[in-house]
Parts: sequence; structure tokens; C-alpha cells
Amino acid sequence: MPAFTVTARTPSGELRTSRIEAPSREEVVAQLRRQRMSVVRVDEEAKPKVRRGRVKTRDMVVFTRQFSTMINAGLPLVQALDILAKQTENKALAAVTREVVFDVESGHTVADALAKHPNAFSELYVNMVAAGEAGGILDTILMRLATFLEKSDALARKVKGAMIYPGVILSVAVIAVAVLLTFVIPVFREMFASVGLALPFPTRLVIGLSDFLRSYWYAIAAVIIGGIWLLRRYYRTSSGRLAIDSMLLKFPVLGDVLRKSAVSRFSRTLGTLISSGVAILDGLEITAKTAGNRVIQDAIMASRASIAGGDTIAGPLQKSNVFPPMVISMIAVGEQTGGLDEMLTKIADFYDEEVDAAVSGLLALLEPVMIVFLGVVVGGMVVAMYLPIFDMINAVQ
Repeated sequence: MPAFTVTARTPSGELRTSRIEAPSREEVVAQLRRQRMSVVRVDEEAKPKVRRGRVKTRDMVVFTRQFSTMINAGLPLVQALDILAKQTENKALAAVTREVVFDVESGHTVADALAKHPNAFSELYVNMVAAGEAGGILDTILMRLATFLEKSDALARKVKGAMIYPGVILSVAVIAVAVLLTFVIPVFREMFASVGLALPFPTRLVIGLSDFLRSYWYAIAAVIIGGIWLLRRYYRTSSGRLAIDSMLLKFPVLGDVLRKSAVSRFSRTLGTLISSGVAILDGLEITAKTAGNRVIQDAIMASRASIAGGDTIAGPLQKSNVFPPMVISMIAVGEQTGGLDEMLTKIADFYDEEVDAAVSGLLALLEPVMIVFLGVVVGGMVVAMYLPIFDMINAVQ
């Protein structure tokens, strides 16, 4: 609740300063007048900046399902929200919910109260709640929203999981190579120098890499950090994001995973919004913002412009060359029959399974490739350092 610093004069003429918590400035003035005090000054205290922790998708799913259940059971909105604020384990979500309770008690709609906290409640979430309030089916919309969040989170986990394995193998390879070049190779170099044996080219190459890393490691680190920084800055630009996202979609196996996951996310998001009563133009705009890929986003926004001009969604999606022909055909049929939301849900369910298959295929391909890469790099360095030892043994014999 807002706090106010108040300066007022008592009936006897004495000047007093105090701190009062009240919903509004008008309520503070009314309280003072009931005490027969003359208001001199009322200043609202600045709200302390509270750092909001991250609200996990799992916490949002539980929050949404419980909210739906309580509304369906007939509990008033304020009471349901107050219970959620007290029992949720996520402190950031609990703090946000308490503020939502205050706003709803002050006369705001639930959607308007949620919209004040974009870090916790996305635009999609707010629009679906607004549609549920307007249609009197808030409990149904919340349950549908919880299911959507669960499936979207599961899809994101699948794609991220596919990236973990190659990332771990590559990290191990980099660490192993760095340790060999920094600590192991110099020992062999000193041994070979004491013998004075002519070294083969592979051995000289590895020793040269070791000397370069030990002498210029700071320059290598600076180049890597600078390259990552420049790449991130480039990705923040409109043209850079479009170029990188387009390139990612063209990767041999990874591109297939990203494309199918994008199609699934697009279909499920738009289908959920339309079935919840959100206008199709608003639904397309929200879906574009959550696409996760600039190429997909541009295709969706082109479809929105097409709908606004009286045409269909399918045409611009087909021109993007991202959406498969089956998806375009099913969307076209859904538009013609008036069952677009059901058709989009069927597409999302199908492509969820396709993402599973694509991720399995990616991992099946990456596993032997990364093992061979690690073996060639580390094994090649070991062999290169043992070549002179073989020569020394042959010379002794």
C-alpha cells in the first residue's frame, strides 16, 4: 500500500509531521479531516525498488492451475488471488500477486492488474485472461493457459537439451587441448631439446601451438571475448538478427529442429489465443513476438497484414519458404471451414512429435561426430609428441 509523509496542523495550531499508509492521497486527506486537522502538505513516498527474481514456467503453471480451480469452485477473485499470494513458494511471484490483489481491490480488472507486471505475466497471458473475463469463462481460459505453458516449456526443454551434449563435449575438448598445450607439451619440448633430435613436422606444429598459446593467451582470450561481444551486438540489430536466424534455419540437422519447433510454437500459440476468444489480428501480433526467430516473425507479421487487407493467412506463410506445404494446406483448410483453432492445435501436436524425432536424430548424429572430433584432436596431439620417441627408439636399435 502507498505511504505518504503528511504535514498537518492540529486544532490547537501545532504543526505535526507523520507517516500514513492509505490507498490514495484523497483517503489521507479524508482521515486528517476526520481528526479535525488542517492539511498543510501530503507527499507520496517513493516506492523502494525491489529486484524481482525470475518466475519459472513451472511456478506459473502451478499458479495458473490453482487459480483456475479456485475460480471454478466459486471463490471470489480477490480471495483466490490472496490465497495464491500466501501459498506460492516463489517470492517474486508472491510479491507480484500481492500487488495484483491490491489493484483488483481498487477496481481494476484482473487483466489490467496483470499487465502491470510484464516480467511475470506475458502479453499472451494478459490477453487470454482479458478474453476470459469478457466471456465469463476465466476458469476455462486459465486451465487452457496452464496446458499451453506446460507444452511450450516441454518443447523449449527438448530443443535446449539437444544443445547440451555437443556443448559439453566441445567444452571438454577445449579444456583438454588447453591443458595439453600449456602443461604437457612444454615437458616434451624440453626433453627433445636436450636430446637434439630432429623433430617431424606434426611435432613442430604442436610445439609451435603450445608456444603461441603460452605467449599470447591474453590476446586469444581478448579475441574470443571481443568476437562474442561483437556477435551479440550484431544480433541485436534488425539486419543482424535476420541474417543469423536465417542462417540457423539452413543448418543441416539443427535447422530442421529449429524449424519444426518454431512451427509447433506458432501453431500452439495462435491456436490457443484464437480458441480463447482473442481477435485474430491481436493473436497474430502476440504470436509474432513470441516466435523466437526473426524469419518466422516476419512471416507471421506479413500474414497479419494480409488478414487486415482481407486476404488469407496461408499466402504470406507460403512465401516465407519456412512453413512446410502440409502446414500451409492445413491452415488454408482451417480458414475455409472456420475451424482454424482446432487445425492449429492438430498441427502443434503433430510437430511436437516431429521435434522429438528431430532431436533424437540430431543427438544420434552429433554423438559419433563429437567423439571422433575429440579423438582426432587429442589423439593427434599425443601421437605427434610420440613420433620423435619412436625415432629415438629406432636410432638406438
